[in-house]
Amino acid sequence: MTDVNRKALVGLMQMVITLPLLVFLPAWTLHYWQAWVCMMSFFVPVTIITVVLMKTDPELLERRTKAGAGAEKEKGQKVIQSFAAVVFVAMFVVPALDHRFRWSQVPAWAAIAGDVLVVLGFVFVYRVFKENSFTSGVIEVAAGQKLVTSGPYALVRHPMYLGSLVMLTGIPLGLGSLWGLLTVATMALVIVWRLLQEETFLIGHLAGYGEYRERVKYRLVPLVW
Repeated sequence: MTDVNRKALVGLMQMVITLPLLVFLPAWTLHYWQAWVCMMSFFVPVTIITVVLMKTDPELLERRTKAGAGAEKEKGQKVIQSFAAVVFVAMFVVPALDHRFRWSQVPAWAAIAGDVLVVLGFVFVYRVFKENSFTSGVIEVAAGQKLVTSGPYALVRHPMYLGSLVMLTGIPLGLGSLWGLLTVATMALVIVWRLLQEETFLIGHLAGYGEYRERVKYRLVPLVW
């Protein structure tokens, strides 16, 4: 097994252990069907994508495993990634507390719809991976990287953030919480913050990006922004 595959599997196992703890401990119960279904909706696509990338695109997998505040080079991005990590944790903890104290009620169909959003978000992210093997977990331009303008990139300039936002929106709903949607709104602001700084970097470091911005008008959401 390569070091990249080993690192990816370790990261996956850490997530499999950590995220359920972030849900079931605050909820203080295992009788929480929404959480079990949501965890499956999250971990099955993550596992499949990881295994597929191990076999088909280890270079992309390596770029994706290099992520988080510690991996960023710019101080501003370290701050943004730290905020993102805190909000990501809150996206699981707040719905769990909501379930425990019954702050809000979400019908079963809405929770299932949230799980569908989680899966669809991952499917879209994987589509982005297929189109652009240089998709990194940090803001950088790799040696030999070329501008990609096809597929999802013909719709918006940052399609991976769009897919991630769809997936993240599904998590609080899937966990049966309306109050948890406040964490999605916060994460959306963090994503926009990161996106704007990333665009400034790409204009100066990725050939043709300035012209690409003129052709594809929308950054994150088609017909909106």
